[in-house]
Amino acid sequence: MSMKFSAWWCPRPAILTLVSGLGLSLVLSSASSADLVKPRPNDRHVTSVVTTLIRREHLSKHPLDNEISERGLKAFLESLDPMKMYFMKSDADEFMKRQDDLDDMLMDKDISFAYAVFERFLARVDERVKLVNELLAQEFDFAADESLLTDPQQIPYAGDVREIGDRWRRRIKYDLLVLKGDKTEGDEAREKLRRRYQSFAKRMHQTDADELLEMFLTSITTSYDPHTSYMSPSSVENFRILMRLNLEGIGAALQMVDGYTVVSKIIPGGAADKQGKLKPEDRIVSVSNDKGEMVDVIDMKLNDVVGMIRGKAGTVVTLGVIPADSNEKRVYSITRATIELKDSEARQEIIREGTKADGTPLQIGVIDLPSFYMDMEGARNGNDVYKSTTRDVRKILDEFTAKGVDVVVLDLRRNGGGSLPEAINLTGLFIDQGPVVQVKDSGGDVQILPDDDPGAAWKGPLVVLTSKFSASASEILAGAIQDYRRGIIVGDSSTHGKGTVQSLMELGQQLFRIPNPPNLGALKLTMQQFYRPNGDSTQKRGVLADIRLPSISDHMDVSEGDLDYALEFDQVRPARYAAYNLVDPKITQSLGAASQNRILQSEDFRKLLRRIDRYKEQKAKKRVTLNERDFFAERAELDAEKEDEKQLEDQAIPSEEVVKRDYYMNEVLAIAADYARLLEHNRIAWSR
Repeated sequence: MSMKFSAWWCPRPAILTLVSGLGLSLVLSSASSADLVKPRPNDRHVTSVVTTLIRREHLSKHPLDNEISERGLKAFLESLDPMKMYFMKSDADEFMKRQDDLDDMLMDKDISFAYAVFERFLARVDERVKLVNELLAQEFDFAADESLLTDPQQIPYAGDVREIGDRWRRRIKYDLLVLKGDKTEGDEAREKLRRRYQSFAKRMHQTDADELLEMFLTSITTSYDPHTSYMSPSSVENFRILMRLNLEGIGAALQMVDGYTVVSKIIPGGAADKQGKLKPEDRIVSVSNDKGEMVDVIDMKLNDVVGMIRGKAGTVVTLGVIPADSNEKRVYSITRATIELKDSEARQEIIREGTKADGTPLQIGVIDLPSFYMDMEGARNGNDVYKSTTRDVRKILDEFTAKGVDVVVLDLRRNGGGSLPEAINLTGLFIDQGPVVQVKDSGGDVQILPDDDPGAAWKGPLVVLTSKFSASASEILAGAIQDYRRGIIVGDSSTHGKGTVQSLMELGQQLFRIPNPPNLGALKLTMQQFYRPNGDSTQKRGVLADIRLPSISDHMDVSEGDLDYALEFDQVRPARYAAYNLVDPKITQSLGAASQNRILQSEDFRKLLRRIDRYKEQKAKKRVTLNERDFFAERAELDAEKEDEKQLEDQAIPSEEVVKRDYYMNEVLAIAADYARLLEHNRIAWSR
């Protein structure tokens, strides 16, 4: 089917971090912190086109009014100070006087209010750093019976200096207890905290104009729904990297730790891996600039460090490094290369699990799919070998068929979404022609999007493994598989529940309508809601599992319904489609009963259920004790649970790291094997 690649996007939900799987900070700043004096001319253009598009094109057709203005201000303040550790009540009251003016200011292309708020925030950050230094010079009473409130919704703004001082005293006391639990005490712990908060202040002062604009406009756009957001130019490039699964650089995942840029992972096959010197836990303290001069990067914003390290393949970057096992600085020169992000593409493993009726081994093909990726630029440019989920999975399924695999498990537990065309095309690998998803626009028009490709790459038994983190495009596939009775859904009680479609609208193109327009970022705009073939939306409901397995994630507040301003569930007319005979209530009841019996007899699952109970207790508390005896008593209980979990992990059967053979995955494999044997026994095969 032919679709405009730039206009169809089912992104990961806002609660899921865009680059969390890599640990990489890929956002590169194009403006320095010195720009944070007043809004730039381009900011007016960006604000104008964002407000125009969202008023005209958003699915809800909600006007830019006082309600949105009030929501946006609240979101902006929370994005800066979620735990209310910096702003005072007087600050919030002052800002709230303008809460009904933001919509009018935005219509006038005026974002000066964002600069004023952020300037106040920086002043409060500097004040708090001084307060932290004063507190760290004092002694703490760790025998006192007091606690720290951890639920941001229950925390009010501090009314005076005494109240904010007490709030920070408790916070520092908590930090010291945590460090003591990690074997860091006394002067070392206090110095570590002093540096931590000083580094935070420096990073805040390094915030550039692009970042502030993105933060402020996204606070407004997410007041329409959680998935509409403004993406700065560097965030757009981030998005492209994730979709094409490659970037140019040295192939190292970096994180900021107390002012140092620390290597958290070396990407296999990347430039650093091949060079062989840079290792995890190494600290990068200097980087060569375009002139070849070494620049100190201690306390530099991580985004800026990444921007210096990344560059064209074939060029050389020089790093000053303090190795993890030494205090002696070393200098490494690494030739940049194109890095393939293999961890984010489809991977497979074939596992033998029991036997079939004829006594031969039963083979289960497991596909781990972290996202629905597609190189949109490559597709638009006519590249015949552009990267795509469907292409990769088709190759895997062909290999499974050639090797005699009996049942396929498609693992979508950590798949937060991606390309809508890929979700449709991938579903088409498991069904013959037919409707996969329906989409409704703001005018109420419904369009059926089918799989037009005749035949299927896999016609055997199929298990789709999901969780509360399976969202958007994942839910399109899971919903279609369930509606067609093509396979069984196993995992958390339901998927995430995101049933909206976003269009990525590049603002330079919207403004200038010329070839190669300037990169002004993009608006990711909710313009449609999608529906399953049976007419149900997945919005707020998700796709319900046929067989539910216990998990902690099932009890986390991470679903669409937990997000502010999520759109409501909806229904349209069912599409016309012919279901298969591979799933029915008797099959799911039989498989579910067998699974439940195994779980009841499993000590590993009993331990998991105890951890779930403990998690729910902790979640309900919303406070953490600051009494040292009670704090470490609770920590001992948690450590015991972690030890249980570690023992379970140690029992996992070694594999090629695609499938972690722990007790949970073993149960999934047992369900898959039962399913294959049941269909074989009843002589149920592919038919409609």
